[in-house]
Amino acid sequence: MTSPQHLEALQSLVLSMPMAQTLGLRFVSASPGHVELEIPVAEAFTFRPGQMQATPVFAIADFAAVAAAGTLLPPGAANATVDATLKLVAPARGKLLRARGRVVHAAKLLTVCAADVYAVDDAGTETLCATLLGTARNHLPAH
Repeated sequence: MTSPQHLEALQSLVLSMPMAQTLGLRFVSASPGHVELEIPVAEAFTFRPGQMQATPVFAIADFAAVAAAGTLLPPGAANATVDATLKLVAPARGKLLRARGRVVHAAKLLTVCAADVYAVDDAGTETLCATLLGTARNHLPAH
């Protein structure tokens, strides 16, 4: 079972990444096989007023999916994206983006993971704007 200390270490690792800091990424929750993240809709990442460009949408989806995969790794292990496909299904506009990552299939070398990204408006209403399916390469600690 994943310990609270392991989840805290994973969050610290993710939040130490310059891209996570640039996006204003924050963890809402983390549990074994699941992660929920948020980023604000920032004008610097839009291609028209209030509507996020695809790159930050991909980034939050990737962070959520691969972090969810990381929740199932043993302490001292790490992982990284080796493949991901994003499908945009609606405009990413509102107050923030919320991504829910999950593990689809965990194995020793590769973990298949996924995330759904929701645009959240001022009233808190979520609209699905993208979905991602990815693969993370697991780097286990030497014994």
